[in-house]
Amino acid sequence: MYELYIANKNYSSWSLRPWLLMRAQSIPFKERVMQFAPGSNWSKFRSFSPNGRVPCLHDGKHVIWDSLAIAEYLAERHPGVWPVDATMRAWARSAASEMHSGFSELRNRCGMSCGIRVKLNEIGVGLRADIARIEELWTEGLARFGGPFLVGARFSAADAFFAPVVFRVQTYGLALNASARRYADHMLALPAMGEWYAAAIAESWREPGHEAEVTAEGTITSDLRAKPVG
Repeated sequence: MYELYIANKNYSSWSLRPWLLMRAQSIPFKERVMQFAPGSNWSKFRSFSPNGRVPCLHDGKHVIWDSLAIAEYLAERHPGVWPVDATMRAWARSAASEMHSGFSELRNRCGMSCGIRVKLNEIGVGLRADIARIEELWTEGLARFGGPFLVGARFSAADAFFAPVVFRVQTYGLALNASARRYADHMLALPAMGEWYAAAIAESWREPGHEAEVTAEGTITSDLRAKPVG
């Protein structure tokens, strides 16, 4: 059976992608949660991941790191990871790759923290541009392929790659047009997203670096997480 190494569910946006993909596609795996440590996790995570990062998938003698590589590895073995239709598949791969390599302002200004609600100090030009592009991309996919997912009626890897953005929309109250908002709501209603979210808010552990990233950008208006240990 696959083993998927991930980090804390409240914080780890990269881990969410393959975890959600495998859950939504009913691909069995064993979950290995490794807590983020203060400072660098490189040496700690090197015990199971060649680049010292999460996520990392183990499949017997095969070790696959990086969320996009994991998605492609799974696509070679399981139908439905990407759409069958060539036009839809090309769009889905392009959208997922854009998310994988871009949106730096969104990542830096709106770090993932599922269990809190935050009022941002400001939405600068860069962040506004990233939000506008997310809105444009989601709206295009829904209009072209009919929804309710980005490339039609079935969940795909494209949706998995934007799942961390959906949680950011919820955490930071990011404004979207009606179509993009419906997509975010549809994603939040998925059982697998609910499972991840429930586990995230049940975590009582806090990592100071991730906490500081959030408070540097805004004010926490609500904290729904379990009370911290100690």
